[in-house]
Amino acid sequence: MRLMFAAALAAFSLTPAPPPAGPLSLEPTIAGVRLFYGPGGGFDGIDARLVARARKSIDMAAYVLTDRSLAAALGEAGARGVKVRIYLDGEDSDRAAAVERLAFAPNVEIRRKAPSRDLMHLKSYSVDGRLLRSGSANFSVSGAAYQDNDLIVIESPAAATAFEEAFERLWRRSDNRRIGMK
Repeated sequence: MRLMFAAALAAFSLTPAPPPAGPLSLEPTIAGVRLFYGPGGGFDGIDARLVARARKSIDMAAYVLTDRSLAAALGEAGARGVKVRIYLDGEDSDRAAAVERLAFAPNVEIRRKAPSRDLMHLKSYSVDGRLLRSGSANFSVSGAAYQDNDLIVIESPAAATAFEEAFERLWRRSDNRRIGMK
């Protein structure tokens, strides 16, 4: 019995793993990944610093955007000529002061998902088609300074492209509402 078990274990360990199939086969190769855990340790300033590095484009999908320093950094990016597109959940209208001001910044376009029972719950953005920020932290002061959250920065054009493809599907929905004059 032990001999059969040892033979089965050896055969199992020598059998090559099958190649990934389904969604895993499409997973991009990651060039560089940085993980941050908050609160504390400068966690609350990471997003503003990443946005400040943008030179061409920022595409952001945000469940909520109430962090005024991040909204200011996005507005400054637009003023530098960076094309900024922000897609928000449809149910956040009661906390939109930072968003309303940002909607009139140059090169910034904001759309809100049509209200429904389904949330747009992403907290991600791409910068210049080469960097992807994701994680559990909302773009809010409490999400960055007080709550237990993670933030993942992936430096990979493939990862950024995968996000941008999903972002385009969200952005082009016919029932989205535009915020501001653009």
